[in-house]
Amino acid sequence: VIDESHVTIPQIRGMYNGDRARKEVLVEHGFRLRSCLDNRPLKFDEFESLVNKTLFISATPAAYEIEKSGSNVVEQIIRPTGLIDPEIEIRPSSGQIDDLVFQIKARTEKNERVLITTLTKKMAEDLSSYLSNIGIKVAYLHSEIDTITRVEVLKKLRLQDIDVIVGVNLLREGLDLPEVSLVAILDADKEGFLRSGTSLIQVAGRAARNINGKVIMYADNITESISKTVLETERRRAIQIEYNKRHNIKPATIQKAVSDYLESFHDAEDLVRDSAGGGDNFEFQVLMSELYCEMELAAKNLYFEKAAEIRDLIAELKNKNKVSSFEIDKISERFLFKKYGYKTKQRENRAKSKN
Repeated sequence: VIDESHVTIPQIRGMYNGDRARKEVLVEHGFRLRSCLDNRPLKFDEFESLVNKTLFISATPAAYEIEKSGSNVVEQIIRPTGLIDPEIEIRPSSGQIDDLVFQIKARTEKNERVLITTLTKKMAEDLSSYLSNIGIKVAYLHSEIDTITRVEVLKKLRLQDIDVIVGVNLLREGLDLPEVSLVAILDADKEGFLRSGTSLIQVAGRAARNINGKVIMYADNITESISKTVLETERRRAIQIEYNKRHNIKPATIQKAVSDYLESFHDAEDLVRDSAGGGDNFEFQVLMSELYCEMELAAKNLYFEKAAEIRDLIAELKNKNKVSSFEIDKISERFLFKKYGYKTKQRENRAKSKN
């Protein structure tokens, strides 16, 4: 069984070459023995030779899955809730921000939420900053946010602590948000991975949990991907509408409780801290773990001087019996802020809340 096959299959295809390219650089510079090349992922043809009967699961199967499946394709378009795929509206990119602000305010007045997807992280940051400056409660998701922080942001959206999330890649898991009634896609006509037909259909589906779901694509040209998305969405809408009429089903927004497992996570973290013998010792263990990760990341990206500096720091810290909170914060600011700074802030916020 291959879940989310539209993502998993390309990852399997690329695993061998990606692993090979990284290790060849390490071997050439003397950081690994040549034998490490033998410890590798499967090539795609090797993977195919090992699997027999395969079940591909995806809302947007790619050409490979469709070709391999032949006539053995089963569609699950009908939703028991009767919810219909969101309407898609295409608007010109000129004046898109002003129009977007108007749409956001219209949704927040009805106690609904908004997802916005941009092409780059910089665009997401700038848009998030602009919306915040005009009084809109907004946050943005990006690749450097860890899973726990990401879940906290999504929980805030559901609890209406924030009304809008701006992100680059909204295809990741965990975006099953019934409160979201609008998905806005900026620069929808810029062809690429995040604006392919598969990606657009996936992103549009984020508004399919709400009865008032709608997708607005800001584009000056109708690309093949946009056309594919609109046609497929209309086909699915027609099937669901016909089913609802035949069985007298009235669509209703999904009712989903807000998970409180984050509290359980923080309780577990407090337990680990107590077991470690106090706050400073726990923070020290966290710091050492993060330094190891940063050292490996630096070496992987060929920043060998930085990796060596962090290695020496780790050796120095191991010889100390105790490291104060002040020293931990200084080290974090110097070596970890760009990658792990949000974790430091997270710890500070929890400490303030306890005091």
